[in-house]
Amino acid sequence: MIPINYQKYPFIAKIRHHVSSNNYLPINELNLLPENYPTPIKEINWNEVFINRKKANILDVGCGKGVFLISYALENPRDNILGIEIRTEAVDWINGVVNGEHIENCKALYYTVANGLPFVEENSIDKVFYLFPDPWPKRRHFRRRVFSINFLDEIYRVLKPDGKLYIATDVDYVNDFHIKTLNSFGKFSLKQNINAEEWNFPTTNKENFCIKKNIHIFKLICNKLNI
Repeated sequence: MIPINYQKYPFIAKIRHHVSSNNYLPINELNLLPENYPTPIKEINWNEVFINRKKANILDVGCGKGVFLISYALENPRDNILGIEIRTEAVDWINGVVNGEHIENCKALYYTVANGLPFVEENSIDKVFYLFPDPWPKRRHFRRRVFSINFLDEIYRVLKPDGKLYIATDVDYVNDFHIKTLNSFGKFSLKQNINAEEWNFPTTNKENFCIKKNIHIFKLICNKLNI
């Protein structure tokens, strides 16, 4: 695999860490729609998404600047990975790299998963990655957290019978929140002590930072239970 020369793809605009708080909420909870609110998507023509015209079988929810997304696509050419991101600048940059390098099995989508995943077919996804989400530490911001029973219900629906949800965070209370929510949902088995063979994936920008600073990373592998 030839590494990508990312210097060919400078960031045209600064990628914001946060966007409007309303963009993290489902459209049915909003009285006034923000101007930059991601368009809800009911259906997708996969022929128009990926260069190889195949369906997605991997999801990267909150793909950020796409380091993990693009690396995974290059290392796993038989998979089609769709990144979902709420910041337009990141989506535009990722897709610029994808198109420039003619990466057939990768794409980023400007969308908020607060509106579910109705465009993804039931039992069609092998893996879902949910890596280093914003912790939203203040209680008044908890409802902006994507991770919820509704979110897990959608992930469970789209995963294949043997599908897996992979979660990573460097924040202990966020990890506790994930475990509590998963246990309440009750349709995934949880594995917490993960070895390198079980988590043999590219690293994200955040993970690289944590490794460099010797910050502990909490990882979960959640197997779909056929209930």
